[in-house]
Amino acid sequence: MLQEDDLGALVGYRLKEAQSVLRSRMDETLRGLGLSTPQYICLELLSRQPGASNSDLARGAFVTRQTMNTLLHGLQRRGLIERAEQAKAGRALPTQLTVSGQQLLDLADEKVQQIERRTVSLLDHEQAKALHDALSLCIEALSEPDD
Repeated sequence: MLQEDDLGALVGYRLKEAQSVLRSRMDETLRGLGLSTPQYICLELLSRQPGASNSDLARGAFVTRQTMNTLLHGLQRRGLIERAEQAKAGRALPTQLTVSGQQLLDLADEKVQQIERRTVSLLDHEQAKALHDALSLCIEALSEPDD
């Protein structure tokens, strides 16, 4: 049984521990495809939101705009994405996957789905749904401004 002064009793600590283990598994798995976890997330976001801006991608991948810019340059050099030479409006350069990028993403998705299934493998369907719903409520609560 957990003691009150045990770090493992803190929800935030357990969330961070789960995130750390998940990230490690993803890094190990994706490394074989020549991808980092943020690169994979970027490709995934672009498959769902073609033309997304650097800022949108950075927010979705939980990295800074500068980090995303570096990441995008690397993906572009590898021929996995295309970026417009000029912005249609403003400064944002719309970005989209290339055929090679989509093919690599398809391979990566298979591996990430295996990790996703493993993550909830000890839960039944109702527990997995309850976990998802509870995490959504935690995100909502923390996203509200402080009183």
